[in-house]
Amino acid sequence: MKLHIPPWRIGRLVVGTLLCVSAACFIAGFHPHLAYANNDAAHRSEPSQPSAYSQVTAEHYDYRFGAGQPFLPSLAQTADGQFMDPKSFPTAKYCGHCHQEAHAEWRQSAHANSFRTPWYSRTADMLAKEKGIEFTRHCEGCHNSIALFSGALTKGSTVNRKFDEDGVTCSVCHSIQKVDTRGTGSYVLARPAVLVDEKGAPIYGEVSDRAILTHLDRHSKAVMKDFYRTSEFCSACHKAALPRQLNDYKWQRAIFLYDEWQQSSFAKQSPLPFYTKDSVSTCQTCHMPREELALPDPGARDGKLASHRWLGANTMIAKVYNYDTQYEKTVSFLKNNVFNIDIFGLEKNGGSMTAPLGAEPVTIARGDTVTVSAVIQNKGIAHTHVPEQRDIYESWVEFEAKDASGHVLAHSGQLEPDGELDPRAHSFTNRLVNVNGKLNALHEVWDTRVAPFNNTIPSGRSQIVRYQFRIPMNAKGPFTVTTQVNYRRFDQHYIDFIMQKKHYVQPVVVMASRTRTFQLGANPAGPADPADNPLWMRWNNYGIAMLDAQQYAESARAFQQVIRLRPDYADAYTNVAIADFEWQRYDDARVILAKALSLSPHNARALYYLALVERNQGNLDTAIADLREVATQFPRSRDAHRELGFSYYQQHKYDAARTEYETLQSIDPDDLAAHYILSIVYRRLGMNDKASHEAAEFADQKNDPTASTYALEYLRRHPEISNETVPWHTHSNLEMTTARSKAQGMPAQ
Repeated sequence: MKLHIPPWRIGRLVVGTLLCVSAACFIAGFHPHLAYANNDAAHRSEPSQPSAYSQVTAEHYDYRFGAGQPFLPSLAQTADGQFMDPKSFPTAKYCGHCHQEAHAEWRQSAHANSFRTPWYSRTADMLAKEKGIEFTRHCEGCHNSIALFSGALTKGSTVNRKFDEDGVTCSVCHSIQKVDTRGTGSYVLARPAVLVDEKGAPIYGEVSDRAILTHLDRHSKAVMKDFYRTSEFCSACHKAALPRQLNDYKWQRAIFLYDEWQQSSFAKQSPLPFYTKDSVSTCQTCHMPREELALPDPGARDGKLASHRWLGANTMIAKVYNYDTQYEKTVSFLKNNVFNIDIFGLEKNGGSMTAPLGAEPVTIARGDTVTVSAVIQNKGIAHTHVPEQRDIYESWVEFEAKDASGHVLAHSGQLEPDGELDPRAHSFTNRLVNVNGKLNALHEVWDTRVAPFNNTIPSGRSQIVRYQFRIPMNAKGPFTVTTQVNYRRFDQHYIDFIMQKKHYVQPVVVMASRTRTFQLGANPAGPADPADNPLWMRWNNYGIAMLDAQQYAESARAFQQVIRLRPDYADAYTNVAIADFEWQRYDDARVILAKALSLSPHNARALYYLALVERNQGNLDTAIADLREVATQFPRSRDAHRELGFSYYQQHKYDAARTEYETLQSIDPDDLAAHYILSIVYRRLGMNDKASHEAAEFADQKNDPTASTYALEYLRRHPEISNETVPWHTHSNLEMTTARSKAQGMPAQ
């Protein structure tokens, strides 16, 4: 089953954290007794050993994926293409005797534990047993670079793997020379050096503290590069694909946090998000904030160090290894204003919806069947929730309605006694299905054929979740409804398998929660609740949610309410036009976009959608002029370059089309439209080799038209899941309410 993505959303599907920052550029609190090496002078060790090591390793190495391609399916490379002796990597302990704070934080992070956690090692073992250890190179390029580059990932390897405990260690991140945004380990790593000589040549091996402290500028030059502070640095690993070499099937995108960030309001590189930010936030802004020192660290500035905890959503590492500080900070991070929950509207007995609740009066009586609409906004993260491998993460909406006596009128999203999540819960996840139409329940991504649906929330967008229940005749008022977003790292089936323990208990974090109270009878409008967004924003978020639910008429009506409340807000008019465009009401869209541009001349967002309208109505020159202006204002807008290139292509201006699509590929090397159009454009320009390459990439990356049969087979077997694949649906609790009411001695109505 192909996931429906409206045309205006294509290309907008974005927190990467593979980075280490802050070399010792300043001396702050250095103590001489911390010196690790006794020799006073810096020494130079010629890099002859790695070549000798590489030659010996190559003699017994399985080049499964091609001669001269030792590291595939990972895209990671060494600077000279050779294997590297693991002894050439300074240990984290070596770095940590001076950088005590960075080392202490790193030890509790996902980077430090990237290889040794039971969920990673067991999954990697499954892959090795099913296909061979050489296939784990796909994973280890990011999870255990030293294992990959040392040649340890081959049958019969005798490499001493004591480095496994360090995972992604200091000398890995700080030896990366360049990256690109293909992901799956798309970086180039040189032999580590913590110092360079007076000519800038690397000095290999461990050097003394005195040598480093005497030449701090040379230490910084050896271990720090400007691009370490960019999101592109993170993209090398926090974006990944499943290539044909791994799955013997075709290229499949796995994770794309960099792309999600790059197209979000946080990056400020695209005009299309529904909201704008005052400043740019990179991966490092959120995941490496500067924090007060607890331990000495010469890399600090003004007593603060860029955090090497890389806080994210991994609550399980902290639990398994008893990292109390990491756990507390992770929970705080997850609760830090990520979501806004708005219990927005209420329908009675199949009638029209009263909304926004609190601002409009509503009357509720016993015996009413009510449908509550909750709008959940992802406002605090620059990528989807949940991120990364969504098939084994578990985040969901829990809804409960109770009367004044505590009787449960409705409950959805509860955990069952065995720890399993209610299968009908609204969860922010997907499923990975194999060729047999069955779930890859243990994260066997190499056997995946299709994801039947994807219910994650992109950055800056909203989802609507609807719950229906009946108020019993003997219910005692008032009654309350509570909606909350819960998170735990893994689903129960997976963690039970990993930990080999039935009903292994994981931490559950309530990321956000909201409650509204309703009287039985009249509920007059009242003053604004401090927990609510401004009224215009409540309507705006509802409109976004309805747009993504493909309810275009209702979406346009919601955005019209925003116009009523904020007639000077240009984006509100553009939002109405987006709904009109999806509804193929092009003339209406043109008129209201003109109003947006009258309020905000040269507004790139309005110009982009106006260009799509113009092109659909045959006005290619006008569309091109608008898109060129958008691309000028936002030179890294992949959407602008994609649509501009296609417009030139329609005019047979192949050189101009080529320029736009090549620019697009510089932003996203795997853009499917770029592969397709360039395969044609290159051919028509006589560039046959390039045309063949792009055609092959397109053939490998395009959708498999037969894959939907696997999805349909899975959904046929799991009707409780099928409801979640429908963009607009209701979680009805009527049957459950009846059962609970009887159990509680309340007559069902």
